[in-house]
Amino acid sequence: MRYIAKSLLLATTALGIAVAPGTGSAGAAQTGPQSLYAPSALVLTVTAGDDAVNGSVLRAVTLTCKPKAGGTHPDAGAACTQLRAQGARFESIVTADSGVLCTRQWDPVTVTADGVWDGRRVAFTHTFGNSCLKEGADGIVFGF
Repeated sequence: MRYIAKSLLLATTALGIAVAPGTGSAGAAQTGPQSLYAPSALVLTVTAGDDAVNGSVLRAVTLTCKPKAGGTHPDAGAACTQLRAQGARFESIVTADSGVLCTRQWDPVTVTADGVWDGRRVAFTHTFGNSCLKEGADGIVFGF
């Protein structure tokens, strides 16, 4: 029994779940997160091709916005600010036009966002006709 209790303590510590002695029963005060997932944590990718599943991943980063901005995104703070300002509507981020002129060559690039935003599951995919269109429209979130 002592082995099981020690294993549970190690597992909850590794997951960042706070467990105080005497808590954990129904109706008891809970300390720590209500979920195993961060309220706003995403994996963002840029993939060569028009299909994120079959394409070649060129770059991938993590972005955590709550409790604070972080992850491997090169400008996590600005990316979180942009997502909050847009209400995490990725469509509005990727359709913004910065006035960049691009050729019409078809060399598709696909961006994805998978994870959790404000406690809700997020799965977003958008394909640009080429990397110039991506660079001209994606702002900070997919700018890595």
